[in-house]
Amino acid sequence: MSEINIHIRSRFGLTNETGKSVQGNETISNILSRRSHRIFKPTPVPQDLLETLFAAAFSAPSKSDLQQVSVIHIENKAKQSKITNGFPDIEWAEAAPVFLVWCGDNRRIRKISKMHKRDFANDHLDSFMNAAVDVGICMQTFVIAAESAGLGCCPISEIRNNIELLSSELNLPQHVFPVAGLCVGWPNEQPNISMRLPMTTTVMVDQYNDDNLAEEISKYDARREKVDQTPAENQLHINQFGVSPNYGWSEHRTRQYSQPLRDDFGRYIRKQGFNLS
Repeated sequence: MSEINIHIRSRFGLTNETGKSVQGNETISNILSRRSHRIFKPTPVPQDLLETLFAAAFSAPSKSDLQQVSVIHIENKAKQSKITNGFPDIEWAEAAPVFLVWCGDNRRIRKISKMHKRDFANDHLDSFMNAAVDVGICMQTFVIAAESAGLGCCPISEIRNNIELLSSELNLPQHVFPVAGLCVGWPNEQPNISMRLPMTTTVMVDQYNDDNLAEEISKYDARREKVDQTPAENQLHINQFGVSPNYGWSEHRTRQYSQPLRDDFGRYIRKQGFNLS
């Protein structure tokens, strides 16, 4: 059994042959075994290492080489506290040695267009989409590089829960918007690996097909709860749905999405100057 196959079995909770013929590869092994870290040692991240990780991140693919990503490093600890304390679910992020906010930046190409006295003829939804996708690729490249150096990371979408507070603290101008925060530091915990959906539900050939979704999700819920059972007190919205004896990933996530989340984000993006038509 290869090291990569062992990691794949652990990640998906399934006994299969995937990866058995793949030669040892440190990068792939690190990705397969990664976990999100929320508790960090107080040891600072050296500035040269951090700048190197930024260099790696901004080496990621970019749509049409437009480079529509900006990252804001919150060095001011009072500002970091104000931002993280504004979101009850991420108060733990106050202690992160490095706190970053990754932003889609469509402002830059618009300003450059004016510098060249040219019209910006792409004021529509695709401009927002391109910038948002670039951020995801760039941030994930940073995460891979950081984890290869022994650091732990945790992306946090919760920063968008109070978008006006965040935007004000970061002084975001028109056509710049936050996508996600990222906490970075030397890990001081070893959390569980988050089991993923089976690739039979996510990898498709030639056309979309989810005919077996119900069966696959039922099996996945059972596998995941067997190795990482959700305590009753961690079940969501108990007052509305009660305590379920068969709680699982699908129950948890559908309870989460039964309540409105960030339903003001579209309004905020339009206020930032984006035409979403």
